[in-house]
Amino acid sequence: MFSLQNKIAVVTGAGSGIGKETALIFGKQGAEVFVIDLNEETAKNTANEIVKNGGRAHAKAVDVSDHEKVNKLFSETGPVDILVNSAGVSHIGNIDNVSEEDFERLFRINVKGVFNCMKAAIPSMKKKKSGAIVNLASTASHIGLPERFAYTMTKGAVHAMTLSVARDYLNDGIRCNSVSPGRVHTSFVDGFIKKYYPGKEEEMFEKLSQFQPIGRMAQPSEIASIILFLCSDEASFATGTDYPIDGGTITLRT
Repeated sequence: MFSLQNKIAVVTGAGSGIGKETALIFGKQGAEVFVIDLNEETAKNTANEIVKNGGRAHAKAVDVSDHEKVNKLFSETGPVDILVNSAGVSHIGNIDNVSEEDFERLFRINVKGVFNCMKAAIPSMKKKKSGAIVNLASTASHIGLPERFAYTMTKGAVHAMTLSVARDYLNDGIRCNSVSPGRVHTSFVDGFIKKYYPGKEEEMFEKLSQFQPIGRMAQPSEIASIILFLCSDEASFATGTDYPIDGGTITLRT
């Protein structure tokens, strides 16, 4: 089950975190993976790991917010079967203290980046009458998270774009879904805790973990697994839906 043999997949933000784990599991399942990240070194590391495990991968350093560079990327990949938009950045702050510069930076990467990649990928999917797109949204697009104003704005936009694309290309065989992770234990979380709570790292890690009713953070591989399902033929009836994988945060937190 969940074979991606003979599929060409593009995964953005694949140098680390959820994007990396998604690229790795795609490679194991037989896809030819284009590993996209702003950081060329981390992209190459992911691609090399896929190849080492017997898969096929190509590393590309691309700024997803740059329309021309994204178009160039997709002209090099050939017709794409799968697109996973995982590239994104976060921001700490409410509307009082978020700057216009930060607001526009998050919009450019988290929203425009998803737009650029979908716009570049969809034409070849339409010709093939098939394609699977998964966008990384967030629990922030469902509930009000404190001090996450700009980030929440971008993830709400990602959720809405997912629904729109799913509706518009329903008859073209293109499925578009989103995934809304809860807090995931990545290097970003570790860096955030170290920066804002020096000397209280263990205490804050436990507090952030307990925010999820299940009592812990997710591992990136757990998010990658549901992305694999949504991009596989086994999910051929799934489109226009957001899939929370959040340890019960949206529905069980009181």
